[in-house]
Amino acid sequence: MKFLVDAQLPERLSRQLVDAGHDVLHTSQLADGNRTTDQEIVRLADEQDRVVVSKDRDFRDSHLLRGAPRRLLVVSTGNISNDELLALFNQHLTAVVAAFGEASLVELRSGELVVHDDE
Repeated sequence: MKFLVDAQLPERLSRQLVDAGHDVLHTSQLADGNRTTDQEIVRLADEQDRVVVSKDRDFRDSHLLRGAPRRLLVVSTGNISNDELLALFNQHLTAVVAAFGEASLVELRSGELVVHDDE
């Protein structure tokens, strides 16, 4: 799966996803780095068929209102350590990938994975 990880998530998450066999970009790798605008992130993700991974509720609102980005993984964990975040991704990654087979919006919470119906 192809992911684009937003600035407020650690680069370590990108490396973990790459190590798990995925094609991953972190905003720090883009031309404008972590200052890349949300609009540019959406454009790039949709153009390259990537799932945007973000804590930013603006992406969720944009996805629900305009369908952009086309695929979105919202991280709704509140404040947790990076180690806890990486462990959570490790625990749920297989289910996250499977969920995008049926939905375009998936939410990773501290204790659960929520797959939002596309209807």
